[in-house]
Amino acid sequence: MNWMLTKHINDVLATGKFSSARMVKVLVEEEMGGTTYAIQYTTDSKETLQRYYDEDAPRLREEGARLFGDKMLAFRTELEMISEFFQTN
Repeated sequence: MNWMLTKHINDVLATGKFSSARMVKVLVEEEMGGTTYAIQYTTDSKETLQRYYDEDAPRLREEGARLFGDKMLAFRTELEMISEFFQTN
């Protein structure tokens, strides 16, 4: 957790390919136990995301694998913003 909050997320943002990041805790209990977190990064286009995958992701993923091995599980899901709503008073 400390590494994600103080190093990894900042390293991903430092690539210049994302405008923001959000870290959340999953509240649904997992069958296998443990705590699950999700980090959502925002970028301007699919092309920028592909540049991240090509230019930066291997190095950043390797660091996590080297530090944590099989103690950390990561998977990626790409989402496309369709619409965003805010409550107005």
